[in-house]
Amino acid sequence: MSESQGGSAGESVESPTDGGDDASRERPSEGSPPAEDPADESGGETVSSKDTKEVIMEATFRALSKHGYKDLRMRDIGEEMDLTRQVIHYHFDGKYDLMSSFLEHIIDQYEGSVVVDGDADPRTELRARVDQCLFGPEFEEFSHWDRMKVYHELYTQAQNDGDHREVFNEHYERIRGSIVEVVEEGIEEGVFRDVDAERMGQLVTDVIHAARGRRISLGHEDAPEEARKAMDEFIFESLERTE
Repeated sequence: MSESQGGSAGESVESPTDGGDDASRERPSEGSPPAEDPADESGGETVSSKDTKEVIMEATFRALSKHGYKDLRMRDIGEEMDLTRQVIHYHFDGKYDLMSSFLEHIIDQYEGSVVVDGDADPRTELRARVDQCLFGPEFEEFSHWDRMKVYHELYTQAQNDGDHREVFNEHYERIRGSIVEVVEEGIEEGVFRDVDAERMGQLVTDVIHAARGRRISLGHEDAPEEARKAMDEFIFESLERTE
């Protein structure tokens, strides 16, 4: 994504053992007693490993939003936390390990927030799923588009990373699969025409991705709304059974 900012040109990405990131640290070797989590004691209060990782994920989100993937350094993430930067190196083996966990985190967070009324008819559910992909859902901290910016930041890097590309492929298939299921349900109930549900699901999903990418990369803020209107006219209406 072209909106990366912050970090000086030519500044190298730091590894967990860079001298500029406090000091070299090693995670406990296999078979040895686990080291104490540096975040376990902060002001006399115990912080669970799960809570600590959540803090790191949110700090990564803020740092990535500011600096972009290319210029992101481990110390940038540390500066977004109240906890010591040492906890990052305790839980993750470096920037790539952290980014891989962060990618899974934001996808799980996004998919877990997509809620559709279980009693909704296929027409309503299809539109609701599309609307949530294009315009929401919203979160307590950072807007939908703040999160989409970070999502696409990692998405553009996936072309050079087989592991991350696989994660995005699985996410794409889940989104597409949810659309296919709704279309198949509508066909079975007689409210949609007998169409190829797989191809229809792919078309709808690709329109969603294209509209989000156009808004984020090109700054066309009306892209999601225009895509929704086009789907109303050329996709949803064409699905309606007229007999």
